[in-house]
Amino acid sequence: MEPYIEKAELLKALAHPTRLCIVHGLLESECNVNYIISCLELPQSTVSQQLGILRSKGIIEGRRKGTEVCYKVTNELAREIVRFLFFDQKQEEDS
Repeated sequence: MEPYIEKAELLKALAHPTRLCIVHGLLESECNVNYIISCLELPQSTVSQQLGILRSKGIIEGRRKGTEVCYKVTNELAREIVRFLFFDQKQEEDS
């Protein structure tokens, strides 16, 4: 059952709209919290909470750059899932 539990936990983490949006955005490029906040137009506390969940599930990692922390997606399965979910949207943007 362990493989199913791990994948279910990953899917649960991605199932929240804000977290899904964050991961989708981070596939394009790594960025800091302030940029994420401005894109999502959500309070800092909400974004930080969602980033914490994504970090705890091993989906993203933060790297300190001076006083900022830049985030990137490090979980390959999460990358593939989100790319698959937005595949049609990407094709429409490219045409």
